[in-house]
Amino acid sequence: MYETARGRATPVAEITVAPRDAASIRVPAGQFLRIHSVEGPQVGDLNLFNADDLSERFYSGKTRALHGTHITTGDQMWSSFPNLRPMATLTHDTLGWYGMDAFGGSVHDVIGTRCDPYTGNLLQGSQYHHCCHSNLTRALSRESGLTMCEAEAHVHDVLNVFMCTGFTRDTGQYFMKASPVRPGDYLELFAEIDLLAVLSACPGGDCSAEHSSDVAACYPLRMEVLDPGPMPEWSQPPVNGYDRSHGV
Repeated sequence: MYETARGRATPVAEITVAPRDAASIRVPAGQFLRIHSVEGPQVGDLNLFNADDLSERFYSGKTRALHGTHITTGDQMWSSFPNLRPMATLTHDTLGWYGMDAFGGSVHDVIGTRCDPYTGNLLQGSQYHHCCHSNLTRALSRESGLTMCEAEAHVHDVLNVFMCTGFTRDTGQYFMKASPVRPGDYLELFAEIDLLAVLSACPGGDCSAEHSSDVAACYPLRMEVLDPGPMPEWSQPPVNGYDRSHGV
């Protein structure tokens, strides 16, 4: 079904995400979102929200439990409690060939969180404010009309698009390495519900050395929305059917 639909999908909207910044775009249910690498190796941090209810957002931990540490074509991005339903289905991944390397690394992870100013201050005493957390907060504030403090409360753990990460075989410690992404690569999602997508072009560039940096080579990313037209064989997933009257 998805393959047939993507074959006839046509572009209807797009936005460019500047390096060390974030941008948002709305993706109606039944349409596709493509995240493109356009100029150089660049990773992005993606937040997804129900476009009509910011309290329903991407749940990276549950997605990891259901699909694994890294996701690719055929996997789904699940929403937070109490809805717990597919928000998006990954329908195409030009980096699917990478698989799992000899070090245990792979791309598109749901294990890292997002670079943030609080951890930077804790570990290095820095006051850097172009971290992905900061970028996502500003972009959500602009899109929603919420104050920065209000918007920050909605920013959540991300899908690290194009990022190459894993756990060391001997100590189980999280690591990151240079992303294999190149211009022309893209990750494609099918919106199962009306989505607000917010994407940060990480200040670490390809994240070969660090996350938060004003000197790393960074490049823009592009978000594109495509409409396949009517899909009578598809229906929007309902919210989770658990009956909370029995107790949470």
